[in-house]
Amino acid sequence: MNAIEVHDVRKIYRRYGRRQHFGTLKSALLSGRLLRDLRPDQVLEALKDVSFDVKAGRTFGIVGRNGSGKSTMLKLIAGIGKPTSGTIKVQGRVSALIELGAGFHPEISGRENVFINGMMLGLSKRAIAERFDEIVAFAELEQFIDAPVKTYSSGMYMRLGFAVAINVDPDVLLVDEVLAVGDQSFTNKCLDKFDELRRGGRTILIVTHSLDMVTRFCEEALWLDEGRVRAHGAPPQVIDAYLADVAEGEHEEHERTKRRLGVIELVDVQLIGPDRRPTTMFASGDAVEIRITLAATARVPDATISFAIFNADGVRCCGADTLQDGMGPAALDGTAVATCRIDRLDLVDGTYSLDVAVHRPDGTVYHEDHRTLFTMTSKHREGGVFRFPRRWSYSGGLRSPGDTPL
Repeated sequence: MNAIEVHDVRKIYRRYGRRQHFGTLKSALLSGRLLRDLRPDQVLEALKDVSFDVKAGRTFGIVGRNGSGKSTMLKLIAGIGKPTSGTIKVQGRVSALIELGAGFHPEISGRENVFINGMMLGLSKRAIAERFDEIVAFAELEQFIDAPVKTYSSGMYMRLGFAVAINVDPDVLLVDEVLAVGDQSFTNKCLDKFDELRRGGRTILIVTHSLDMVTRFCEEALWLDEGRVRAHGAPPQVIDAYLADVAEGEHEEHERTKRRLGVIELVDVQLIGPDRRPTTMFASGDAVEIRITLAATARVPDATISFAIFNADGVRCCGADTLQDGMGPAALDGTAVATCRIDRLDLVDGTYSLDVAVHRPDGTVYHEDHRTLFTMTSKHREGGVFRFPRRWSYSGGLRSPGDTPL
């Protein structure tokens, strides 16, 4: 059974202008002229024929650049506005975390806002009272719950809004980037709550820039680009396609604007797997060889080669530099290959990018921003960045199934 069904949804906004005049708003709406008679430059088409379904009990992620239509889509699903055309169907109680403090009245206390928001989400006053202590404890606002909400920080707003939304027993939870505010401790608590809701069979739809979060939590993902669906399917494949498009755009922009000395070209970058063949798929712990092919149109006396590996969220995981690694500035004349061998690349599963640059020891760039995407797989589902080598042993009363005490 589908919890969310989105079919051929378009959303058009009218740009501000003074040239269009109607006798009355009623006549414009009845005639359909409010949008129909506008020129293309007077409208913004935020969503263009978007269709997808979310099965009940699944966690679904939507990714895309700023302005791609992600938040617009989430608001339409939440019932905040209606599509210009197409249909949206949602089954069950919906709870939305879209804007911090949306629906909160700043002049009244947090206590009163909890009851008002809970009733807006469909709970009775008695049901809210039964859950009130749990909501306040989750938000960590015991000392401030009777203070006016206008005195709250943005983090306190977020914590209270999240606590109410997840404690109304929603069938469908909609989340839009709210975890970007707040400390790491509360973020971890929210992520644990997501896990609990997933195990309880709730449907969760997340709009986020955190690609790692989509990979970690979601069974399906959708990539929106300028209001259109570019990819829909398993998160690793969708994120790979999205990152490849981002990398291509960055490369084109970089080619238009970068400063080059113009004597070195990065001809090719290859990742070599344990079988000595080029690949972009590795298992955590594999030996990896980075093979960089360079060409110089004139002799260069001071070439330094560096690379860095970034995860899907843009976090630098590791990197290396020939100068720092004791190789010193290298003389380059003609075509050459530089190879760096990593005996074990213990990254957790996910999509990564390898960025390579050639520069002088003072940092002046010969050539940079050569990006290669690759994927790490692991039989272990882990957070963080890397897997460290480890061994466990038991003693005393601890034992593994079928084992004798150590």
